[in-house]
Amino acid sequence: MKGRSFAEIAAGAVVIAVAAVFLAYAVLHSGRGSVGGDGMVLHASFDRIDGLANGADVRIAGVKVGTVTASGIDPRTFAADLTLRVDRALKLPVDTSAEVTSEGLLGGKYISLVPGGSDKLLADGGKITETQGSVSLESLLGRFIFSVTQMNASNQGSQTQGQQGHAPAAGGAAGGTAPR
Repeated sequence: MKGRSFAEIAAGAVVIAVAAVFLAYAVLHSGRGSVGGDGMVLHASFDRIDGLANGADVRIAGVKVGTVTASGIDPRTFAADLTLRVDRALKLPVDTSAEVTSEGLLGGKYISLVPGGSDKLLADGGKITETQGSVSLESLLGRFIFSVTQMNASNQGSQTQGQQGHAPAAGGAAGGTAPR
């Protein structure tokens, strides 16, 4: 094999350098960077967190304000306990609610915070008490299919009974007496 020419090596190096610049830009400006170590730690318990992983976003009005740093199970209630780190500059009321939300049908899950109206504020290490777990799309779809199947079965049953109720009686006009 012949050695590579200087032009080929230089072109490859330029392509790699441009790719590295694009990658660095994407990472820095994607909003995926974590909240700094000075973020406020909050806790929340959910009945379900299907598909939510450590490192998932915490958002307010769609804007990333933190990340999920840890998850575990409460051995007494069997609820999913999450630890969140949010921007310390936010002054979240104690009646702030949290819900597991999906980015779309195929998107990932994140925690959506909805600030309340209380004058008291959550402190570092505080607990968000108003939570809503994730909704299972598969479960909803299964319930919908089941209800449509049941509705079709009941409609077919009522049509069959309706047709039997309108059948001509034996000995009707053909073989019976004529009306007077």
